[in-house]
Amino acid sequence: MIRIHVGCEMHYELAQPTPMIFMVTIHASRVSDLERPDFLVTTPSVPVEGYRDSFGNWCNRLVAPAGRFMVKTDTIVRDAGTWDAFDVEAYQAQVQHLPADTLQFLLGSRYCETDRLTEAAWKLFGKTPLGGARVQAVCDYVHDLIEFGYQHSRATRSAAEAFEEKRGVCRDFAHLAITLCRCLNIPARYCAGYISDIGLPPPYAPQDLAAWIEVFLGGRWHMFDPRNNDPRIGRILIAYGRDAADVPLAMTFGPHKLVEFRVTTEQVAEQAAQAP
Repeated sequence: MIRIHVGCEMHYELAQPTPMIFMVTIHASRVSDLERPDFLVTTPSVPVEGYRDSFGNWCNRLVAPAGRFMVKTDTIVRDAGTWDAFDVEAYQAQVQHLPADTLQFLLGSRYCETDRLTEAAWKLFGKTPLGGARVQAVCDYVHDLIEFGYQHSRATRSAAEAFEEKRGVCRDFAHLAITLCRCLNIPARYCAGYISDIGLPPPYAPQDLAAWIEVFLGGRWHMFDPRNNDPRIGRILIAYGRDAADVPLAMTFGPHKLVEFRVTTEQVAEQAAQAP
């Protein structure tokens, strides 16, 4: 068992009082691993109302005042400290046997245009083994196809555009892999959260929140990561949805300027035992 310090901090300049929604607190599936709640804290302090969206993700809504405004979360997560496992042996059920609540993750969505990539998906992967092996083949392909770079970031880029442009950031890797899986009748959803560099050799990239995918195989959801395409320690989910449009870290209903954004994901020492 290891302890991981995670958190994020965002500073805004706002010209007027502005309604905002934040989706940055850790997913309910990991709540029992938290040493303390990762409440959303604001400076200056404002009332914050929490609610769950249609996917069960925890959201916080507020009205930020004009001027400089900061939001942050911070906690310690206890994690098994084991490397990710990609189950390439997981079997693929036929569509007619899938649970009803997975079917929405077969459909096209804002950034995942299944209608534009179905022909390419079957041409590329129609002869690969079904199930986890096919998903891994998709992830291998996407990982090799797209050139990663923050300079390539574009909030409006779709899966089909990433397929054509062959560049992007982690959300573009996720969107393309999701779309190809859906075209192949594999339910796939978009995940956002923390990924650490624990156990990896330096140098380390600047810390950021990340995107990966989950696919429904063998009666449950399995994690795959087309961006990194290798195991990591300390993958911590914040939210999932059909694509990035469902899990925005922040929704701002008015003019705004994000002037600072910091993410922390680092291992911390075990707490010393208290004297009796």
